[in-house]
Amino acid sequence: MNTNSVHISKKPSSIKGIFSLTPFTLLDYPHKTACIVWFAGCNMRCLYCYNPDIVLGKGKIDFDSVLSFLKTRKGLLDGVVLSGGECTLHKKIIDFIKEIKTMGFAVKIDTNGSNPKILNSLIHDQLIDYVALDYKSLPHTFTKLTQSGLFSEFEESLSILIQSNIPFEVRTTFHSSLITENEFVSMIKYLESKHFEGNYYVQHFMNNVPTLSKLDHSNKEIQLKNFSTPKIKVIFRD
Repeated sequence: MNTNSVHISKKPSSIKGIFSLTPFTLLDYPHKTACIVWFAGCNMRCLYCYNPDIVLGKGKIDFDSVLSFLKTRKGLLDGVVLSGGECTLHKKIIDFIKEIKTMGFAVKIDTNGSNPKILNSLIHDQLIDYVALDYKSLPHTFTKLTQSGLFSEFEESLSILIQSNIPFEVRTTFHSSLITENEFVSMIKYLESKHFEGNYYVQHFMNNVPTLSKLDHSNKEIQLKNFSTPKIKVIFRD
């Protein structure tokens, strides 16, 4: 993802929950032109996290300033990606999305699935159009990898999405030292056990970039095999 920021004026009276804004992307919202709003803060500390500044940092931009920016992009962008950090943690997220939808933008959220109650509300109220759900690992390694105890919340979010009609994707960041091939196969079986059907995206860990934890080199040997099943297509992303 491109995390280049754009300068935006700030209003002191507004909540500053946003770390930065990427004004344009063709990569992060399937089949749409979009901008990315990067929310500060996260309730996980994934060892391979690429965005330590965003996860550990504080918001710099208020919601009103982002809405002002979006008003200048009406007719130019199709959608808005809410990423982070974890966007569903912010108290004003629902009101913020309502404002975005009023302007006519499609909304995609990137989430770790730790807030199923908010996710369910957003789907029920038709405030979001696409979800990318991070699938970190299986329960026995989830705590170590994410430094959190939020697997059951992720599991509930996955069930909500499967039972809904909203388009969504499940995706995993793969590091060869953190997830073995056997564990990866078990992760696919877990999705099958939950009756997930569709594309399962796997993005390789990028070596030599700043992360929350110092990690060994990760290889891409796993992508040489076909792990797809009759109902789940495993797609490796560079």
